[in-house]
Amino acid sequence: MRKVYILPNLFTAGSLFSGMLAIFYVFNGDPRLIIAACWLVLLSAFLDVADGMIARLTRTQSSFGLQFDSLSDLVAFGVAPALLAYETIGDRMPSAAAITVCAFFVICGALRLARFNVQATREESKAFLGLPIPGAGMAAMAIAWVFTTNPVLHEYLRVELILSPLMVLLAGLMVSKVPYLGFKSINLADRQPFEILVTIVVVGILLFLLKQHLSVVLLVGIWSYIILGLVALPYRRTVRRRLERLAARDHDPRSGL
Repeated sequence: MRKVYILPNLFTAGSLFSGMLAIFYVFNGDPRLIIAACWLVLLSAFLDVADGMIARLTRTQSSFGLQFDSLSDLVAFGVAPALLAYETIGDRMPSAAAITVCAFFVICGALRLARFNVQATREESKAFLGLPIPGAGMAAMAIAWVFTTNPVLHEYLRVELILSPLMVLLAGLMVSKVPYLGFKSINLADRQPFEILVTIVVVGILLFLLKQHLSVVLLVGIWSYIILGLVALPYRRTVRRRLERLAARDHDPRSGL
C-alpha cells in the first residue's frame, strides 16, 4: 500500500469526526445539543480550512487527501446541515416534503464534490465553479442556529417558508457554474499584500466583540458571500464578452485598415 501524509489527513479526520458527532447530537433532539451540533459544524469548517492550508504549507497535497477531504465534506457540510435543517422544519411541513428538500441538498452536494475532484487541477485551480459545499452547509447551519437560539423567531416566523426555498437555492448554486471567490491562491507562507493582514486582524477583532451573537454574524457573513457571487455574475459576463470582442477584433485582418 502506498504511504500517505499524516498531518493534513489528521485534520481531515478531525473534521469528519466533528461532522459525525454533530449528526449524533441532532438525532438526540435536545435544543442544547442542536446548538452544540452547530458549533461542531463550525469546528469542522475550521479543520477543513486547516487541512488544506497545512497541506499547501508543507507541500503534502495528494490525490488521497483530495478524496478523503471530499468524503469528509459530504458528511460535515452535506449530511449534518441537512439533518439540522430537517430538525428545524420537519415538524412544520409534510415530512415527505422536508425529506425531499434535505435529500436534494445532500445529492447536489455530492455532485458538487465529484465535479470538483475532476476539475480541481483545471477550472477550479484558483476560483470555485459553483458554491463550495462548506459554504452551502454553513449557510444552512447558520439559519438553523439562529432559529434555534431565538425561540421568538421560531414561533412567529414560518421557518419552513424561509429555510426550504433557501435549501433548494443552495443546492442549485452548488451544481451551478456561478464563479465564487476562492482562497486557495493565498499562501500564508509567501509574502502577501499588507491589506490581507489588516483584514484578518479586523475580522478577528469583530468576531471577538460579537461573540455573543456569533450565529447572526455567521448568517450575515456567509449569505453576503453567496449573494456577492450572484450579484457579480452579470458584471463578469459583461467583462468576458467585452474581452472576447476585443480579442476577435485584434485577430480580424480588417481591423488594421
